[in-house]
Amino acid sequence: MIPAPAPLVVFDLDGTLLDTHADLVESLNHTIAILGLEPVSYDDLTHLVGQGARVMIERACRLRGHPLEGEALPALVERFVAHYAAGMPGHTQPYPGLVAAMDRLKSKGYRLAVCTNKMEKLALGLLEKLDLTGYFDAITGGDTFEYRKPDARHLTGTIARAGSDISRTVMIGDSVNDIAVARNAAVPSIAVPFGYSDVPVSTLSPDHIITHFDELTPELVETLMRDYAAKVAV
Repeated sequence: MIPAPAPLVVFDLDGTLLDTHADLVESLNHTIAILGLEPVSYDDLTHLVGQGARVMIERACRLRGHPLEGEALPALVERFVAHYAAGMPGHTQPYPGLVAAMDRLKSKGYRLAVCTNKMEKLALGLLEKLDLTGYFDAITGGDTFEYRKPDARHLTGTIARAGSDISRTVMIGDSVNDIAVARNAAVPSIAVPFGYSDVPVSTLSPDHIITHFDELTPELVETLMRDYAAKVAV
């Protein structure tokens, strides 16, 4: 008999694994300052993040009444990336209870992965600076493949790189893209309410919500996978 693949928990990065808001806001304001635009705030962030630096800059400029022409964007993205990378890890920290939760999962043979719309080199660099890369069997960014969340292929590609299977996977995230990519790939989802969603995560219809990583246990993940399999089999 072929053994079942190891169970896999896939995390979003910004607003799920890591509280990155201070550094995102700082680098974004550094970037748009060259255009003479007013700074954005943390309250604006929930409407800006989720699709990577390029879209975040476009949205911030539009928010400040300065829609960008296409040729202006590459230089602004380069300015953002340079500032953000130079400051890593800055104020960024794992959310409370995260490391202990990952240790619990790893001790039970789980694999872990990151699926983020952040540029891959920025995601890797940030996790390296925080000494967290050793936890993950795969780390994919918004430019790793030709597609990104909520396209199911971003998640299924991450699962394949981690050496697991859709039937043994749970996705954890803080925003619509994370819950949608899980739904599109037909895997159960866990939402966290402490990230950067611009709507209450309960309105996104995740399969489960945790309010602290103390709640993330192997038993919870196994229950979600089992219940989800039973639901789709009906």
